[in-house]
Amino acid sequence: MPASGFYEWTHDDPKSKRPFAFDLSNGQMMAFAILWDAWKDPANGRWLQSYTIITTDANELTMPIHNRMPVILHESEYNRWLDREETHQPPIDLLRPFPAEEMEAFEVNKDVGNVRNNSADLLDSK
Repeated sequence: MPASGFYEWTHDDPKSKRPFAFDLSNGQMMAFAILWDAWKDPANGRWLQSYTIITTDANELTMPIHNRMPVILHESEYNRWLDREETHQPPIDLLRPFPAEEMEAFEVNKDVGNVRNNSADLLDSK
């Protein structure tokens, strides 16, 4: 799944949390490892498509904010992850933290936590 970044929140105390944005330090898009499926509802014949983003342990950059992060694939790994053929080496080894030195993080506006808010200024600090 292509993405420009992701958010995680610190939980400084039970009533206070701060959002942080994470992206690639080179400014490029990232790709999350996902599992996708589709099934046909026998009751109405409609197809349902769904996916889940796979997470892994946090790297050194995300660890102070959260204990997990999405699995981010390097471009050279895309074809291997997407290959549908059975192989002697499943891509399980790709399910690891992305290198922290290739990422950046910054605190963002708290309004990012409300799905009704959708503007570029949400990436502005506090």
